[in-house]
Amino acid sequence: MKFIDEAKIEVHAGAGGDGSAAFRRAKFIPRGGPAGGDGGRGGSVWALADRNINTLVDYRFARIHRAAAGEHGRGKDQYGAAGADVELRVPVGTIVRDAEDGSLLADLARDGERALLARGGKGGLGNIHFKSSINRAPRQFTRGEPGESRKLELELRVLADVGLFGLPNAGKSSFVRAVSAARPKVADYPFTTLNPSLGVVRIAHNASFVVADIPGLIEGAAEGAGLGHQFLRHLARTRLLLHLVDLVPPDPESNPAREARALALELRKYDPALGKKPRWLVFNKADMTENAKQRAGDIVRSLRWRGPWFVISALAGTGCRELCAAAFEFLKSKDAKPKARRVA
Repeated sequence: MKFIDEAKIEVHAGAGGDGSAAFRRAKFIPRGGPAGGDGGRGGSVWALADRNINTLVDYRFARIHRAAAGEHGRGKDQYGAAGADVELRVPVGTIVRDAEDGSLLADLARDGERALLARGGKGGLGNIHFKSSINRAPRQFTRGEPGESRKLELELRVLADVGLFGLPNAGKSSFVRAVSAARPKVADYPFTTLNPSLGVVRIAHNASFVVADIPGLIEGAAEGAGLGHQFLRHLARTRLLLHLVDLVPPDPESNPAREARALALELRKYDPALGKKPRWLVFNKADMTENAKQRAGDIVRSLRWRGPWFVISALAGTGCRELCAAAFEFLKSKDAKPKARRVA
């Protein structure tokens, strides 16, 4: 299934039914009085987070969603039936915004969460509500109210505890394959990863965390270079960022320290809050050089880096277990109730 993380739709709630102006007519009962029922309310449009859905592709093609209108009231005190609601199932992590003013309408971060997108109109009143001692045969009734209509923007942000980012071919997908059961595509050319992928990293039998791999980021992404910033939104919900640095870049003249500094700047350009998230440096491809720790240390000193840093080989698995254990301990320390997920 094609991965789609943005969509624009229109939602139209149903109008309420009109009230009825009717009178009771029965043999041997003169002046039976008003008997017009109320109109039914219009159907509303709801959004429901469903963990079994992982893309917004359905809303890329089905852009207009309408709820049913309420039925009109009838005689013999019969009220009109309410219009059926429409429920739009979206992936967990979907954000709904008003397309006209950009206001946030819903942030569906948990499975089963519901949000009202457009409210159905109220039904009109029948003439039974207008009876009084001085108006025993009222002919007044009210029309149903129109339902709400909105243009919406849907944006999917995947839910993960740890996010990976780095240059293309830094080894992000290889790392995900090494520490989880996920199998993202791995190849020896840049931008192998075109869509975000998630993997569950198991630390113990009953403890794990989710890691997100996004397509490679390059300098100038803010100006649209490479795949641009379009996938950085998927790091917004993470609590820890792992910045993968290639110890053996394909271009011998490249400067890993300068490139690492440039990518950190791209994070801040996209979202200052993202640039302030806890970030660890992870030096990959230690198996391809004999002095991996020394080269990593030189880069750390060049960056004047004071945070945690690790040297690993995603291909050989060296250092991956220690990195994952440290990440889990960090997540546990930052949350009184760790977001560990039980793995069956």
